Formats: sequence, structure tokens, C-alpha cells
Amino acid sequence: MADQAFPEPVYQTDALIAEDINAYLEQHQNKGLLRFITCGSVDDGKSTLIGRLLYDSKMIFEDQLASLESDSKKQGTQGQELDFALLVDGLAAEREQGITIDVAYRFFATEKRKFIVADTPGHEQYTRNMVTGASTADLAVILVDARKGVLVQTRRHSYLAHLIGIRHLVLAVNKMDLVDYDQKTFDDIVAEYRAFAESIGIETFTAIPISGFKGDNITAAPSGNTPWYDGLSLVEHLETVEIANAAAQARPFRMPVQWVNRPNLDFRGFAGLIASGSVKPGDPVRVVPSGKTSTVKAISTFDGDLDEAVAGQSVTLTLADEIDCSRGDVIAAAGDPPEASDQFEATIVWMSDEALKPGRGYWLKLAAQTVTATVQEPKYEINVNAVGSSGEHLAAKTLGLNAIGVAELHTEKPIVFEPYERSRALGGFILIDKMTNATVGAGMLHFSLRRAQNVHWQPTTVSRDDHAGLKNQKPRVLWFTGLSGSGKSTIANAVEQKLALMNRHTFLLDGDNVRHGLNKDLGFTEADRIENIRRVGEVAKLMTDAGLIVLTAFISPFRAERRMVREMIGEEFVEIFVDTPLEVAEQRDVKGLYKKARSGTLKNFTGIDSPYEEPETAEIRVNTVDMTVEEAADYIIAKILPLK
Repeated sequence: MADQAFPEPVYQTDALIAEDINAYLEQHQNKGLLRFITCGSVDDGKSTLIGRLLYDSKMIFEDQLASLESDSKKQGTQGQELDFALLVDGLAAEREQGITIDVAYRFFATEKRKFIVADTPGHEQYTRNMVTGASTADLAVILVDARKGVLVQTRRHSYLAHLIGIRHLVLAVNKMDLVDYDQKTFDDIVAEYRAFAESIGIETFTAIPISGFKGDNITAAPSGNTPWYDGLSLVEHLETVEIANAAAQARPFRMPVQWVNRPNLDFRGFAGLIASGSVKPGDPVRVVPSGKTSTVKAISTFDGDLDEAVAGQSVTLTLADEIDCSRGDVIAAAGDPPEASDQFEATIVWMSDEALKPGRGYWLKLAAQTVTATVQEPKYEINVNAVGSSGEHLAAKTLGLNAIGVAELHTEKPIVFEPYERSRALGGFILIDKMTNATVGAGMLHFSLRRAQNVHWQPTTVSRDDHAGLKNQKPRVLWFTGLSGSGKSTIANAVEQKLALMNRHTFLLDGDNVRHGLNKDLGFTEADRIENIRRVGEVAKLMTDAGLIVLTAFISPFRAERRMVREMIGEEFVEIFVDTPLEVAEQRDVKGLYKKARSGTLKNFTGIDSPYEEPETAEIRVNTVDMTVEEAADYIIAKILPLK
């Protein structure tokens, strides 16, 4: 059946295999590798196209072909003929529905080049999967069904591919066999796409009329069904397009350090993947962000030392001088190093079901650097479905699943970077939830904020130790957390009174009092609660610099924000959980807030329609059901003494 429906694949095995297998393997090993994705709207034929490429390049074993014939009869959508999409759609749900859900990676090769292709889903709800596949691609094949033309998802995926930095785009007008290979249909689609592409900054693309099912203009043989098309076939174009590594080699040298290799006392090398440029022994280099300079002594690999290394190679560099360099640093050309900053503007693609929490601390991973980062409220969300129109930017306070927005972000310390449009390796990052370790977002850095270069920490003569010594005490932050009505403020006030009688220098930051001034611009949404705690943490830290014992009484319902303050303050942070059951706190209801929350007139109230996450490792726990205020205060004092 297969032989009748499909002619013999056109790729012919190199005669060198029979003559000298070792020479052939070496030749194959040194072929360039092109990574590309297929994308577009639902049912445009992405999986079928990849299946066809695998079949024509003889990358299917006999048992796979037999399985394909069997599956095509059971689940195929091509009648009695082979359904190539089944070679790629691996999930049961994909086969049942005839759609792509997850990203499928496949390898194939021709005599000129090796390829890794990612088949990305067309449905809007799987946009994050498409972004994942595109993040490492050099080229995107954007498929369009010749019967349907340019659709919303065609525009969406084109915009995303352009945003992620893919500069080689192929507009593959598929299913030409279903429109009788009509040239006007093809020309109209190309004209419509060109107008859209220009509106979003896509300067060039290559348009090819194809039929993934019939094989027209896929392989090297020109199709007799499209005599009006005189361009390259898809495979010919893939074999000749410039690979990213070739372009990267022309840029200045950068190598993020992934590992310091110290096998013995006589060897200290810095291992990493060269992101751009080239390097030779004797080249002057600079370690960023420290700025220390040296020269390359040797370039080591498993197979021996090299005279030169280029972008895309993993090597170990040894330097002529003993300078400080560790994982996360970047070894760069001495005369043209990258920047380091801690404040940026970035485009963020949100990939989690739980929305972005502005002000919350996330792990930011860029190259080999991992730091805590906070994302500010987005400047705007990009309406990808309307790109190229006046409605492209939308106001947004957060980002939901698959949303794309532009926001400022701050990192806890300077990181080495380059704008994403210049370097994917040093401009692309991911955001990781600190609680779950799940990747929740991906982003592209635009530039560092100007204030990041203009604002520096001003050293002072009188240190925090001097302040503490004058007060004869050790600074602390006593962080009281618990439900509304648990007794936090009452107990914190009692503790402060007792400390005052002991001649301790203190200050009490109460949740209600702070909202009258410093935080009066904040509401009670989850994002506002996070910012409320962040600001209080910063104030508490400044007060400990003054040598004070700071007491704070805040509901602070989320563990992530309490952890953020703990990391901000360090070992001086003492978490005190005022453990009061919800029913007891609600019975007290001294402010009448629970009653309002139950009636629906007070929204986002902790314990009712907003969660409270109990501490898991609080230093001190007091139960206000079993203890009086006086007993709780005495217990806390006993736990934190001595205070000097």
C-alpha cells in the first residue's frame, strides 16, 4: 500500500558508506545541525509534514513503518493511505483527537545537514508548549492551510517566533493539492501574510507551496504540479539556511562559567559552553561582573587541547593568573565585555496556571546564574491576537496562563546579561516558583534600567554594628503572623512593653498603622498583600541597621512572602506564629471584619475567601487558646533571650 501511495524517497545514501564507513561517520558527525519548529493553526498539517520528512529521509525502521500502516487503518485520517501525523503524535489524546498537544522532537538527516525539528501545538491553550519548542530553534516553518488562509493562530505563532528571536521564517502554504495547486490562491495568501509580517517587524520570509500529504516541494525534486513555482524545495532551503552558531561566532567572545574544574592542586579550569565569538590561547579576557582580567593559558577538552574554540563548543579554559571566578560568572573578551545590572525591562511569557504575583520573589535562571527576582506590575499585556493593530497593548495588573507582557524586574544582586536580540544565552531567562520548583515563566531582557547604573549603595561611617553596640543589644525582627483576631498586635504590644522595661530599644510596626501611611495606596488583593509585606520587610531591615529590635504584627498570609523577608533580613529574623483556630478568631471578631466577609461585603479576607498558609518552620509558636497574653509574652521573651 505504502509503495503505491508514495514513491521511493528521493534521498539517496552516500556511496561512501560502502567504501569507508569510518570516513562516512566522521563526515556525518561534522555536519551542521539546524534546529527548527513547525507551527501554525490547528490542523494545518504540521505533524504530517514532519512525518513526511522522516519517511523521505529514511529515518523510519521497518517495524515503525509496519506499526504506522496498522495505526493508519485504525486511527488515521487519510482513508486507506498512510497518516504520517501518527509518527509524531505520541500522546493517546493526540491520536484520538487528531491534534498536537505536547511538543514532539524528532531527528532526521540528509547528506548535507542534520536536523532536530519540534512539532508544536496549534491550540491557543498550549501556547506555552509552543514557546518551549521555539526557545532553541534557528528557523520556524509556519504552516497555512491553503483552503483557510492566514488565521489568528498563524499570526500568533508568527509573532511569538519573531519575539523569541527566530529570524528565519518559512511560510509553507500546505494542502495545495486540495485547491488544485492554484497559483492565485498561493499568491493571495503570501500577499496577506506579507502585509501582516511587515506590521510586526518581520523583514523577510520564504514562501513555499507544499503538500505534506502528497510530497509536493518537500524534497529536492521539484513538483510538476506547481510549474509556476521556481524556488527551492523545503528541504533544499533547510539545507542552505544559515545556522545560528555561524552567526554567533562573529560576535564578541562570551562563555558563561558552568563549573570550576579543580581535579588536583595543579589544575584550575573554568568549564562552559561558548555562547558567542571565538577564543585562542593568549587572548585577553575579562571576568564579569568582577572585572578582573587575565589571558587564556590553554583551551582543554576531553580529546586534548585546542588552538581555537568557537561558539557552540563546550571547553575548559585555564587562565594565566589566579583570579576569582566561579559558576555564574562570564568570561568575555577583555575589550568588549557584557553588562551587569540588577534592574531590567523584559518581555515575559507566563506559563503557569497560577497568575504572576507582582512583588513575590521567584528564582530567575539566566545562563548559569540563579538569583532571586521580583517582577513589578506589568506595564502592559500584549494582545497577541490583535498584533499589528491599534489594540495591541492592554492594561494589566498581572499575567495569566499564556499571557505575554512587558514588565520591570529587579534581582537581588547584579547579573551578567546582554539584550535578548543580541544574545539568547545571556538575554533569555526562566522564572521558577520557589515553593514548587516549577518553571512558571520565560522572558527576554530588553535593557537594564538607567537608574540601575545611577543608583549605588552609599557607604556610611557609622556601621550597623556601631548602632547595635550603642544600644547594647542585638538587632532582631520579631515577625508575628496569624489570622485576623488571633491576637498578634496585642501580644506584640505586650512583648514590646516588657522589652522596654528591660531597657531594650524597640519599634513596633503594626499592620493597620502601616496602612495609614506607608502602604495606604495598597488594597487587599493577593498582589497588594505581597507588596505590603515587601515594603514592611525593607523598612524592618533599615531599622535593624539602626540597631533596633523590630516587632511586626501582620497577617502576612503567604509563606513565600515571609520567606522573602527572612532571606532579606537573614539570621536576625524570628518568625512567631500566633496559632489561633479560625472559629476562635471569628468568635472574637473585635473589628467586625469576619461578619462583613461572611456577608460578602468584604472581599479577599484571609481565612474566608483568601487563604492563610500556616508557617512550617516558625521559630516560636504560641497558642492563644491555652495561653493568656501575659503568658504568651513571657514565653516569647524567654525564647529570644539573651538579646545581646
